[in-house]
Amino acid sequence: MCFPPRHPVGGSEVIRMSAVRHRYMTQTDYMSWRMEQDPILRSTIVAVALLDRNPDWTRFVDMMNRGTQHIPIFRRKVVTDPMSPAPPYWVTDPDFDLSWHIRRFAVPAAGGWDAVLDFARTAGMTAFDKDRPLWEFTVLSGLDSGQAALVMKVHHSLTDGVGGMQIAREIVDFTREGTTRAEPAPTGRAREAEPGARSGLAWYRDTATNFARRASTAVALHSAELARHPADALRNTTTVLGSITRFTRPVVTTLSPVMTKRSTRRRFAVLDVPVEALGRAAALGGGSINDAFLASVLRGMARYHRLHGVDVPQLRLTLPISLRSADDSLGGNHITLARFGLPTDIGDPTELIRSVHATVDVWRNEPAVALSPTIAGALNLLPASTLGNMLKHVDFVASNVVGSPVPLFIAGSEVLRYYAFSPTLGSAFNVTLMSYTSQCCVGIDADTEAVPDLDALTACLADGFRDVLALCPDAQDVAATHVWTN
Repeated sequence: MCFPPRHPVGGSEVIRMSAVRHRYMTQTDYMSWRMEQDPILRSTIVAVALLDRNPDWTRFVDMMNRGTQHIPIFRRKVVTDPMSPAPPYWVTDPDFDLSWHIRRFAVPAAGGWDAVLDFARTAGMTAFDKDRPLWEFTVLSGLDSGQAALVMKVHHSLTDGVGGMQIAREIVDFTREGTTRAEPAPTGRAREAEPGARSGLAWYRDTATNFARRASTAVALHSAELARHPADALRNTTTVLGSITRFTRPVVTTLSPVMTKRSTRRRFAVLDVPVEALGRAAALGGGSINDAFLASVLRGMARYHRLHGVDVPQLRLTLPISLRSADDSLGGNHITLARFGLPTDIGDPTELIRSVHATVDVWRNEPAVALSPTIAGALNLLPASTLGNMLKHVDFVASNVVGSPVPLFIAGSEVLRYYAFSPTLGSAFNVTLMSYTSQCCVGIDADTEAVPDLDALTACLADGFRDVLALCPDAQDVAATHVWTN
């Protein structure tokens, strides 16, 4: 975390340092940045919007130009100072070139949706040029019936899933004709001061001072509580320490005996699931859409493992938990990662939804969740391989992002579907559900060493959703769009 100096001395010099210091990466951003010392843990998010027509290119350029002025982090790059003890920091790119970040291509004849997924998965495997802002948008034309696709690639330290949807709503239109928006403030070309070793030390001083202040307050409150209710205070302390231990404990083996290998190669697939039916199924199980989503994935994973001749009683997942508040800026990575096991051996979908709801509710309310930035700061002091050891033996990642309930438009074209392919974070695959109008758009990002038969995994996951939707006999079927093949 970054905190301004409490006792400024020296006028404009201090103002410049404070402005830059506020652009240091947060500890959660820095964690996703450090992960990439191991390319298997690359923190790239890819999203694909299916469009009903080719967007007007001039309007698209104008939209992105205005959007990047309105959301300044899209014009900032990351600078790492090896001489400074502080995390990397964001500075406005003096050479920002919008034309480098937005591209357009036509898919090969008869390439269709498979060509889009192939392009998207290749983008996801390609490292960013870290001397530029960490995003790329590409329009792909030439799909069937005049349709097009927009492939959006951003680094996780730039934003998370919830923040990405907030950013999208600030940039795109809500009608085909366009949406009137206020003009962004002039950006200017003033040179920014870059922090050096002294300001890096100041960052740590301010951070440590603030941490000590909060710790002192907590100790004082705890001491008062200990004097009044010693048993309760000791119990609360034990609870918090136990929660931190559960969040940070190493995981040394996968629970899946099938999905054990890891690589940097990826393949993508998608599913479409009706929102209304999944919501009704969730309600029948006494849970949320997220609970029904996880139950569907677990049912699918049970099928997939049986296909490989094994039964597994449970699998371990990484569940991103949003820490984003209404006061947070649009950019940045405001999530924490909980790793825990869920059952795959419960045959009744209603009972499975209830079980998932109970377990997830416990983890969302762990005391360690509120301490996540502090925990991330402590982990950032350890070798980056520590993060890999914590994540590489998790079986899969599952993420649920609330999208737009109303249609979105991009430069005259309507968004028909909106899929997110989030990073695997060292697991076998990531499955992300993005709700959009009447559909849950499910994106699957799989490690090809862990899942060499993605078509089979996709079919099993589709059947898992069908198991849950069977709670609603009139539910629309799950649509599976298959994957690019070697």
